[in-house]
Order: sequence, then C-alpha cells, then structure tokens
Amino acid sequence: MSDYSDIDKKQDLQILHSMGYAQELERRMSSFSNFAVSFSIICILSGGINSLAQATSGAGGAAIGIGWPLGCFISLVFAVAMAQISSAYPTAGGLYHWGAILGNRFTGWLTAWFNLLGLVTVLGAINVGTYYFFMGSFGAPYLGLEDTLGVRLTFLVLITGLQALVNHMGIGLTAKLTDFSGYLIFATAIALSVTCLIVADSYEFGRLFTFANYSGEAGGNVWPATSGLWVFLLGLLLPIYTITGYDASAHTSEETVKAAISVPKGMVSSVLWASLFGYVMLCSFVLMLPSMEEAAAQGWNVFFWAMDTQVNPIVKDVLYLAIFIAQFICGLATVTSASRMIFAFARDGGLPASSALATVSPKYRSPVTAIWVGSVLSVLFVWGSSLVSIGETPVYTIVVSCTVIFLFFSFAIPIALGFFAWGTSKWSTMGPWNLGEGMFKLFAILSMIAMALIFVLGIQPPNDWALYITVGFLVVTAIVWFAFENKRFKGPPIGDEVAKRQAEIAAAERAVGEAP
Repeated sequence: MSDYSDIDKKQDLQILHSMGYAQELERRMSSFSNFAVSFSIICILSGGINSLAQATSGAGGAAIGIGWPLGCFISLVFAVAMAQISSAYPTAGGLYHWGAILGNRFTGWLTAWFNLLGLVTVLGAINVGTYYFFMGSFGAPYLGLEDTLGVRLTFLVLITGLQALVNHMGIGLTAKLTDFSGYLIFATAIALSVTCLIVADSYEFGRLFTFANYSGEAGGNVWPATSGLWVFLLGLLLPIYTITGYDASAHTSEETVKAAISVPKGMVSSVLWASLFGYVMLCSFVLMLPSMEEAAAQGWNVFFWAMDTQVNPIVKDVLYLAIFIAQFICGLATVTSASRMIFAFARDGGLPASSALATVSPKYRSPVTAIWVGSVLSVLFVWGSSLVSIGETPVYTIVVSCTVIFLFFSFAIPIALGFFAWGTSKWSTMGPWNLGEGMFKLFAILSMIAMALIFVLGIQPPNDWALYITVGFLVVTAIVWFAFENKRFKGPPIGDEVAKRQAEIAAAERAVGEAP
C-alpha cells in the first residue's frame, strides 16, 4: 500500500513477533478496510430491517426514537473498552488472546468458545435473515418459491459456499467487497430514508417518542403479552442485536496495516456510523408508516407491508436489490471474522484437528480450512436446529438468542479481566490508541452492567429456554476443561515461550512466502 512505509511494516511485524506469532496472513487491509469489515457485519440493512418487528410490534415508535440510541450506546461501551485492549494486543482472534493474556489459560479458552460458537451460529442466523429477505422481496413475488426446509437449505448452501469461496481467494478480494459494502450501506440507507420521507403521508414526529404496548396479538405475537416497561426493554434487543460484530476489526488485526491504531478506530467508528445512519433510516421508516397500529399488527412482515403500501414498485425493487447485496456481504464478512477466530484458536492447539485448521494457503494467504469448516458448521447448525422445537418455539430461534449472549460474554470476559489487569505485569502499557486508565475503567464497568442487562433480556419469553442452554453450555465447558483441556491446552505463548518460538516464526513466514 502506498501509505504503508517500511517503518510501519516493521512495527506491525515486531508487535506480532513479540506476542509469539508469525506473519502468515497477508497484511494488506487499510484502515478503511478494517472499519468496513466491521461496518459490513453490523449492516443496518440486515439486522435493522430483518429484526424491525422487535420494535414496531413492541413499544411502537418510542422503541426507535428513544430505544435505538439507548441500545446503540450499550453496544458502544463494549466497543470502546475492547478498542483500548485491541490497541495493546492487535492479533487475529483478539478476544481469545486477550482473555488468556489478561487472565489465564482457562479464561482465554472460555472466551474462545463463547466467541467461536457465537460467530458460527450468528453466520447461520445472518444468512437465514438474508434468505427470508430474499423470499419476501424476490423469491415469493417473482419466482413463486415457497418457504420449505429444502428451499431454505439450498439457498443457504449456495450463498454460504459463495461467501466461503470469496474468502478462500484471499483478503484482497474480501476487502474490496467489504469496502464496496461500506459505501453501499451508506448510500442505500440514505436512499431508503429519502424515499420513506418523500412517500410519508405526514410527519408525525411525536410518534417517535410515543410509548405503546403492542405485545401479544396487537403486535402479531412477536412478543408475548407483557407490561409496557418490559416490552420497551425487549425492544432494545433490536439495536443491540444489530450493532454487533465489530469484533471483526480485532479478528483481522494481522491483516491490517498500522493495526495498533487502525483496529481500535475501525471498531469504534463502525459502531458510531452504523448507529447514526441506522437511526436516521429507521426514524424515516416509522414516519412513513400509515398507522402504528396497523404496522404493529403486521408482526415480522412490517417492512414488506409498509414498502408495498407506500413505495413505487420500481423504486422498491431497486432498494430491495441493494439491501440484498449488502446482506450477502454481511454474511461474507462474518465468514472472515469466524475463520480468523478458528485459525487463531487452532494455532495455539485449542481445537480438534488444530494443525489442519491453522493451515494458511501459501497462494492465497488465507486460512482456507478454517474458512470452509466454519461455513459448513453454520449451515449444519441451521439444518439441525430447524428440525427441533421446544414447545412452539423452534430451537433455532432459541439458539440465536443464545448466540448474542455468547458473543457479548466473549466481549465482557476480556474487558472485565482488563479492568483488574491494567497496571499489573499482565498489562503494563496502553497501546497508541489511548483514552487513559480512567476512561477505560469507566467503560469497562459500564460494559459489565450492560452484560447483565443483555443476559436478562435475552432469556425472556419466548426465548426463556436460552437460560437453560446457556447454563448447560457452562456446565459442559467446565466438565471438558477440568477433565481434558486443563492438562492439554497450553494457551497462547507468554514470557519465555515467545523467545523459544522465533525459529518457528521464521520458518512459518518462509513457508507462505512472507518477505523477511
């Protein structure tokens, strides 16, 4: 890259070597590309649209006007705290590495499993959301497709396979597409906002701050009947679920130039820009609605109902196409994030068949086995969980709720450890992106409070079984750790182990053609 000097390259390499790792992945992502990979996964055109009913069939307009910025702030406190740690430890699979260095082998291993399960299942959930958007926009109206398990799985296999193939071909192509997606999301969000405002019957700004309670039948049974306060709090899951995935900036650290500065900036700026553009877009959508009561009654179909009712068919289809492309690249970027987590955990021996999963293609400089294994597992998750229901709720829906809990737990563990580790031998020096000890500790405390809120909201009906799945997962991990992994898993290289790895590092870099 033209602005990537030999001095910058040497500094990136020295930081990576000082943590005991080789430059096997190709470092060619710019600061914007690092921002774009997180912004593409956050993708307000994916979660912001596919999960919209959590707000419109909950507390109504206030769930957007007041709830969206509040939920976005909850995500922001995690991003700021994680950004501070990422500046000091810019490695692929960063969360796992932070969990081990700032705590111990067990906390690193636990963080890795929370993050890994979260990423693989959220990849499945994102692509299922893309499937349902495709069916509502093109599949059913134009192709006459019906939603069956066979159709759903065929669609998932095709798009997940394509996403994996692009990732297989190297970070250069992936970065070009996520860069494009960054601009596409901005442009489409603006176009959708302008369209909504043009076709709105009137501008009832008061509805953005008017609390309602559409739980139960009034809201198409999106939420079981509950109190007004609870339905507003549950609506916070829309922005919290949407504004996640910014850990991708950390996962691609070893492929990002000037990572100690670019990664934390990418993480925080992706959350801020997504929050702002998402707010404008969703407020415009609420103002377009002919009636909040009618909109709430549509349940999960609210977006398509409103667009069919208010927007010109040609304009609508152009917007749908742009949204679909953005949702596809959202899944593509998630494959990138998940594969780097698998690769990073595997190179320290944390997974079965670790030697294969940690393999990097000399030709493409990408972790090809990790890419395909993560992608296949996401499809298998959707297939298996779609076959089973608990009561009237599909296991898939419950596990997706667990997914967000798992992801935020993987954020919270290293943040909490960092709160106590800062100033000790485990973490004695802040990175170049430095808010100062006071600000970091403030955001760390806010993150821990926010984690408690997310956990409580995530286990409410109809996803109350998420509590038992989460507790069950913790019990299983404890058994596996004490019975097997405690004796086997060594964790990332620390102290003298780093110095011992220098010959291995040089050999690994020669194997992939990394210039000395």
